[in-house]
Amino acid sequence: MDILHIDATVRSNSRTAMLAEHLLKNLSGNISMVKLCEMPFPVVDEAFLLKRDRACADRDYSDEIFLPAKQLAAADVIVVSAPFWDLSFPSALKQYFEQINVVGLTFAYSDDGRPVGLCKAKKLFYVTTAGGKIFNYEYGYGYVKALAEGFYGIGETVCFKAEGLDIYGADTEMLLTEAKDRIDRYFVS
Repeated sequence: MDILHIDATVRSNSRTAMLAEHLLKNLSGNISMVKLCEMPFPVVDEAFLLKRDRACADRDYSDEIFLPAKQLAAADVIVVSAPFWDLSFPSALKQYFEQINVVGLTFAYSDDGRPVGLCKAKKLFYVTTAGGKIFNYEYGYGYVKALAEGFYGIGETVCFKAEGLDIYGADTEMLLTEAKDRIDRYFVS
């Protein structure tokens, strides 16, 4: 099984990364990690879009700009680790989605204009932590879920979270342990 870990964490002591590592220990297979804070994203300007659109129209995906999309499309399982930052996730994750949203690789359009997923994965795990409360999932996990299920054809998305970690008086270790327990219970059932 090919597992793709899309890591949007930045800090060396990231609690989100720690939870993702715990989740990955429950999976067996070849794990490839994309560390987004180290990824050299191209500038998405008009020249870039023209180049990509021309290649997609010709169905020529040989350029290295298509490597992230090919990698995502070929994965059996996807794990996204993204802290809840500024009511969403780190901007590098949005940049990543701009790179992998490729017609002909990760999705296509039906004759009536609906997206049809082309990705092999049947499951995506989303791991997140927040210092405060996650008041609305639509801007973080909800966004990723919509892309995964609505565009890429990934039938199931699962979110594991630990929130309230920096609230005064919070037992951070207990909250993280509870999140790890939820992960373990998921894989036991």
